[in-house]
Amino acid sequence: MADAGQHPLWSADELVAATKGRLTSPVTRAMHDVSIDTRTLRDGDIFVAIKGEKMDGHDFAATALKGGAGVAMVSRTTPEMEAAGPCLVVAEDPLRGLEDLGRAARARSRAQVVAVTGSVGKTSTKEMLRVALSVSGLTHASAASFNNHWGVPLTLARFPRDAAFGVFEVGMNHPGEITPLVGFVRPHVAIVTTIAASHLGHFASLDEIADAKAEIFSGVVPGGAAVINRDTPFFDKLAAAARKAGIAKVYGFGRHAEAEVRLTQLALHPTCCCVTASIMGEQVIYKLGMPGEHMAINSLAVLAAAKLMGADLARAALALSEAKPAKGRGVQQALSMPGGELLLIDESYNANPASVRAALALLAQSKPGRNGRRIAVLGDMLELGESSPALHAGLAEALDSAHVDVLYAAGPLMAHLFQATRAERRGLHAESSEQLKDALLAGLRPGDVVMVKGSLGSRMGPLVEAMKAKWPAAKDT
Repeated sequence: MADAGQHPLWSADELVAATKGRLTSPVTRAMHDVSIDTRTLRDGDIFVAIKGEKMDGHDFAATALKGGAGVAMVSRTTPEMEAAGPCLVVAEDPLRGLEDLGRAARARSRAQVVAVTGSVGKTSTKEMLRVALSVSGLTHASAASFNNHWGVPLTLARFPRDAAFGVFEVGMNHPGEITPLVGFVRPHVAIVTTIAASHLGHFASLDEIADAKAEIFSGVVPGGAAVINRDTPFFDKLAAAARKAGIAKVYGFGRHAEAEVRLTQLALHPTCCCVTASIMGEQVIYKLGMPGEHMAINSLAVLAAAKLMGADLARAALALSEAKPAKGRGVQQALSMPGGELLLIDESYNANPASVRAALALLAQSKPGRNGRRIAVLGDMLELGESSPALHAGLAEALDSAHVDVLYAAGPLMAHLFQATRAERRGLHAESSEQLKDALLAGLRPGDVVMVKGSLGSRMGPLVEAMKAKWPAAKDT
């Protein structure tokens, strides 16, 4: 959940003015947050009855009001709703009302705002920004991966009026999706982490993906800045797009000799990194509480944004030691099993070729225990289009580089990698993660390091939960 401000988030008058809606009865509770889910609703929340593909929030509005919501934003009412509490009736879909609320929150805010996009690393970079900026002032950042057509407006609607900084993640699956979202956010700084094969089922090429990611520059406020991965082959294309959008301040970050934000020295460790970097001419040395070179590279963008937004650079760098991976994005946990411990690396949230390679590089940094092995448990990477079989098989070299001992593969697409890898490395391939589960659990032993990764639709998360259910967390992890 985003950090809360010291004052009520919204007044009844502000709600009506922002949405041009009408209240069915007076609002009596202080409203400190906005929710679209009755399962996480807190007393006084504004409940927005969004209609999704499978469920309609209007069916839960009365329950939300009875459960303590301060007001329910709806496009229609029922007697049960009106008896349960005040309803804010908006003319169209409540999602439009949520967007209006987000616009109003952004308009009243004096905070410095940063938006992050990219094929890989958006959420981890957002979390690093949250940690780095919080030492310089109240920082509001999106919860989880709230980066789509409802997540961005919801995060904006939750923007505390007294926040000093705002951090927003902006994602896309199709061309044209980022433009309206960044139009809501209107950042002072826009970050592009990298361009990689992702959602290729909706794009003809990586060039088209780069063009879609470049839409983030369209919303940058006058005088704002672009911070772009200098190591990507698409840097020149992205920088040109930023300048075309009227952004004069364009900075590259990475290892590249011409990067204004440059990594000069890096020491990788199993659970952290030690970084020396030049941030626009200012040298900083810091510890990053996330392992992996890809994390270290993205931390450069974080510090560049902090400096551009007026935060204390030295304190921001120091704070990064407290940064931790988000759920499903590299969280490490030691599990106790008979005879010793197993180290689980949970990368199960999502996957594309670039992020799988980064996760395998992280596995390579791990140190198995006595008689232990490096084990990769990989599920299908989805939405990769016609190139999908080749992209899966092409990971065989990354398995070699990571010194993986055993591969467990789930899904019809991962069969291509299973066949492409060496016979002595093949553990088991199954058509689904569920069919893989029993053999995987039976095949693990003390000292093993197990990394689990796959697209969300390949359902690798349940394998992580199955391991945690079978073996308790070791102490001091």
